Formats: sequence, C-alpha cells, structure tokens
Amino acid sequence: FRKTPEGSYTGFFPDLESCQVTGDTLDEAMDNANDAAYNWISVELEEEDCELPTVSDESDLDLEEGDIVRNILVNIRFMEGWDE
Repeated sequence: FRKTPEGSYTGFFPDLESCQVTGDTLDEAMDNANDAAYNWISVELEEEDCELPTVSDESDLDLEEGDIVRNILVNIRFMEGWDE
C-alpha cells in the first residue's frame, strides 16, 4: 500500500496482474484489497487454463520509502459437487 499525496491509499498486487485498490484510509484500502483479490482469483479459477501465481517475497518487491506491505488472505470455497 502506498499513501497518495492527497492522503488516501492505493494498494498494488505484485502477483495479480492489473489488480489495484484504493481507499480513503489504510483500513478501507485493506478491506477493498480483500474483495479485489477474491474477485481476481475467482475469475482466474473460472478460466480453462487457470494459472494462479506464486507469492512474491517482500525482498523481491520494488518498494518506495513509506510503502506498507501486507499479505492478503483470501478464502475460496469450492461448493460445486459437494454433498453435505
């Protein structure tokens, strides 16, 4: 996450192509990040040639001073075909 000059936050996903979020506060941006990552992964899982990326190591990221790194946890439940 990176604080903008206006005081809001932008979140970038180095592993999820073209997936970004914004929020007026860091907490709001993190909430939006959860939703965005869930949606990105859900769409990818529907693709015939689904390829989920590996998780980047923080030391491999091109960070600027003040950047905030957070891992975003996403739970995906596969319901199709389940018999309960």
